[in-house]
Amino acid sequence: MKSILNYKPKSISANVAVKLQSLLQFHHQCHPTPHQSPLPNTLLHEFTASCYRRDLPAAMKALTSMQQHQIWADSVTYSELIKCCLARGAILEAKIVHKHIFSNGYNPKTFLINTLMNMYVKFNLLDDAQALFDQMPERNVVSWTTMISAFSTAKLDDKAMEFLILMLRNGIRPNMYTFSKVLRSCNGLTILKQIHCSIIKPGLDSDVFVRSALIDNYSKWGELQNALTTFKEMETGDLIVWNSIISAFAQNNNGDEALNLFKQMKKSGFMSDQATLTSVLRACTGMALLELGRQVHVHVLKYNNQDLILGNALLDMYCKCGSMEDARFEFTKMVEKDVISWSTMINGLAQNGFSHEALNMFQSMEASGTRPNYITIVGVLFACSHAGFLEKGQSFFESMEKNYGIKPGREHYGCMVDLLGRSGRLSEALDLIKTMEPEPDAVTWRTLLGACRMHRDMGLAAYAANRVLDLDPDDSGTYILLSNIYANSQRWEDAENVRRTMRGKNVKKEPGCSWIEVNKEIHAFVLRDDSHPEIEMIMKEVKFYVQKLREVGYVPDTNFVLQDVEGEQMEDPLLCHSEKLAIVYGLMVLIKGKTIRIRKNLRICGDCHLFAKLLAKMENRSIVIRDPIRYHHFQGGVCSCGDYW
Repeated sequence: MKSILNYKPKSISANVAVKLQSLLQFHHQCHPTPHQSPLPNTLLHEFTASCYRRDLPAAMKALTSMQQHQIWADSVTYSELIKCCLARGAILEAKIVHKHIFSNGYNPKTFLINTLMNMYVKFNLLDDAQALFDQMPERNVVSWTTMISAFSTAKLDDKAMEFLILMLRNGIRPNMYTFSKVLRSCNGLTILKQIHCSIIKPGLDSDVFVRSALIDNYSKWGELQNALTTFKEMETGDLIVWNSIISAFAQNNNGDEALNLFKQMKKSGFMSDQATLTSVLRACTGMALLELGRQVHVHVLKYNNQDLILGNALLDMYCKCGSMEDARFEFTKMVEKDVISWSTMINGLAQNGFSHEALNMFQSMEASGTRPNYITIVGVLFACSHAGFLEKGQSFFESMEKNYGIKPGREHYGCMVDLLGRSGRLSEALDLIKTMEPEPDAVTWRTLLGACRMHRDMGLAAYAANRVLDLDPDDSGTYILLSNIYANSQRWEDAENVRRTMRGKNVKKEPGCSWIEVNKEIHAFVLRDDSHPEIEMIMKEVKFYVQKLREVGYVPDTNFVLQDVEGEQMEDPLLCHSEKLAIVYGLMVLIKGKTIRIRKNLRICGDCHLFAKLLAKMENRSIVIRDPIRYHHFQGGVCSCGDYW
C-alpha cells in the first residue's frame, strides 16, 4: 500500500500489478483487437493507482480518458473511487462516475450498484438513490436494506415499512441489519409486535443490534415490561443490550430500576462506557440522588474525565440535585465547553435561585464566542422571571430573534407570562397569550392561573382555569389550584363546587409526596400516610419543632388549609404536609451540618416554605427542596427564591 500511495508509473507494488494484469485480461476479453495499443495499460495503471491513493483529481482525469476509449475497471476499484467522492463531498464527480459505469452498455455488478446507491443515501439524495434502486435488474438483501435504512433515518417511516413489505413479497428474507433499521420506523405498538414475531421466527432476536433496537422501541412506547422481557429472553454477553435496557428505564423516569440494572451489569463483569454512564447519571438526576450521583462520578473519572458528553451529564445531575457548588467546580475544570455546557449551567443557576449569577454566566458565554441556542434563552428568561427582572426580561425577549436568530417558542412565551404575572401585570400577560404565534398550551394557561392565585384575581383565575381544562380535561392540578384560590378567600362554597365537579368527572388529586435520600436509601413521605416505620416519632418531632418555632415568630399559614374549619383545627392538616415530615426526618437521622435535600412532586406551599426558612436558621442547617417549579435553598432564615415563587 505504501508503494501505491507514492505511485510512479515504473514502480508499482506487486498486489496492484496483479490487479492491473487481471483488469487488462478483462478488457481484452470485452474489447479484443488485432493489435492491442499500450493505451489501456497506461490508463488503467493511472486510474487504479489514483483510486487507491485517493487522488480524486487524477482519478477523474484518467476516468475521462477511459470514457473516451471505452475502457472499464473492475467493481472494487470503482468502489474505492466512490468512497473517495464521499469522503470529499464531491457530488458532481460522483454523478460522473455513475454515468461512466452505466455507459455504452456496460453492466455493473449488483455490488457496485449497491455502493452507488449507498453513496446517494450518504449525500442525502434519496430520490437519486430510489431511481437507481428502481433501475436495478437484480436486488439483494443489501439493496433493500440500504433503502429501508435511508427512509428510516430520514423519518419517512411509512416508506420504510412499505419497502419492507415489498421486500418480503419479492422473496428476499430480511437479515438482522434490515430489522435493526426498520424497527426505528415502527409508528405503532401493534406494528412493533408484528415485526417482533417476524424476528423471532428465523431466530434473529439473538443478534445484539436487533435486541437493542427492540428494547429501544418498546421503551419509546412506554412498554417497559416488554422491553425487560426482551432483555431477559436470553443471557447477553454484549454491553449494547445492557445499555439499551438501562437507558429504557432511565428515560421513562424509572430511575430506581435503571440503577438496579446498572448494579447487575457491574456484577456480571461488564465495564461501563459513555452510553452506560450517561443513562445512569440521568437516572440519578431524575430521582435527585446526589450521593449516588457522586458515586457514578467516580466511574466517569475512571472512564474518561474529559469526555464532553459525560461532563455535560454531570453538570445536569449536580444542577438538578441542587448542588451548585459541585456544578460550578465541574464547569470550571472542563477542558472543552459547548453550548450545552453553558446552557446547562445558566438554566441550573436560574432554577436554583441564582438569577444574577445566571445572567453573568450568559455574558461570559457570549464573550467566549459560543452562540446561544433555544434552551439558553429559556434559561435567561427563567432567571429574569424568578428574580422579577421585568425590564431585563422584556429586553431579552424582544431582541432574541434579532440578536440571536432564535424565534420565540412556547417556553419563551411561558417565561414572559410568568414574569408579567408575578409582577402583577395580569392583563398584559393575558394579552401576550392572545398574541402568541405558537398556540398557547395548557402549561401557558396554567402559568397565568398561578399568577392569578398569587394576586387573588378570581375572575381571571376562573377564565384561565377553563382554558386549561379545555386543553387538558383531566388536569387535577388546575381543579386544585382553582379550589385553593377560592379557599384562600374563604369562598368555601365555590371551593366545594370545584371539588364536586372533580368527583363527578372522577378526576383524582395527586397526593403530595416528598423524598429524602439517607444512606443510599430513599424514604418517601405522603400526606396522611402513616406507613413509614418511624412515623410516630417523626410526628412527635414535627410538633416539637412547630412549638419551638412559635417562640421565634412562626405562625402557621392557614391559607393553605382547604377545609372549612376554624381555630386550631385549621393548623392540624399543615402538620402532615409531606415536606415537613421529610425535613424533620432529615434532622433526626443526618449528621449535624449535612445538607438536607428533598424532592417534592407538588409545588411547595407557603406554610412549609416559611417553616423551612425558620427551621434552617434555628438549626443552622442548609435545606434544599426541589419541587416541579424550581429549587429552594434555605439557609440563615432566607430562601434563594427571595420568597418569589
